[in-house]
Amino acid sequence: MIAARRDTGIGLALAAAIAGGWVTLHVAGVFLWTWHVATVPLAAALILVQAWLSTGLFIVAHDCMHGSLVPGRRRANTVIGTLCLGAYAALSYATLHPKHHAHHAAPGTASDPDFHADAPRRMVPWFASFFRSYYTHGQIARITVVAIAYLLAGASLANIVAFWAVPALLALVQLFVFGTFLPHRHEDRPFADAHNARSNGLSPAASLLTCFHFGAYHHEHHLSPRTPWWRLPRLRMRPAPR
Repeated sequence: MIAARRDTGIGLALAAAIAGGWVTLHVAGVFLWTWHVATVPLAAALILVQAWLSTGLFIVAHDCMHGSLVPGRRRANTVIGTLCLGAYAALSYATLHPKHHAHHAAPGTASDPDFHADAPRRMVPWFASFFRSYYTHGQIARITVVAIAYLLAGASLANIVAFWAVPALLALVQLFVFGTFLPHRHEDRPFADAHNARSNGLSPAASLLTCFHFGAYHHEHHLSPRTPWWRLPRLRMRPAPR
């Protein structure tokens, strides 16, 4: 019980840090940033950081889908996951939740909504399918409403694109490449088991930077989906039960 409370506290603290960093950069970038030639390199660096934090928001929401952020508190997980996905890119938690569990039910097969059975080795067509799956007309409508509200509040369109749209798209690429394509891509060597997932050989630091451990420890995640993202490296040292 004490360990469970400790893990919940750690997970919530990390989620708060990711969300707090994202909100700070989002507000500063969208509403306060002024463009000058000398500040372009700094803007580029901030956009990359915001893309990584956007990936983090999705990963926090992902833990919520598995009930691992606040174990036993479904409503809390739903609220936090909804806020994270909404902030990241106006995504619908109610839509993504069943899709993600369908992915875990049949990973790397034609029944997997994240898999592209027609091109299991080709990145571009798979990404196009992945993009269409996640970016819906409803989401685009929600983004448009928020963007209009931002413009009315004094933000510039350039800032909205640079500090919200671009990081969100970069995060989508990051999530796809390291969290979907590389782990589930079909290769000549077979998968280890029916999870049809592989882990890459990145170090823990590189794994954190690329996709919050969902590349280097993706097979471990499928073996133990209720393990929060920050504990995944430990599973390689102590194999999780099947």
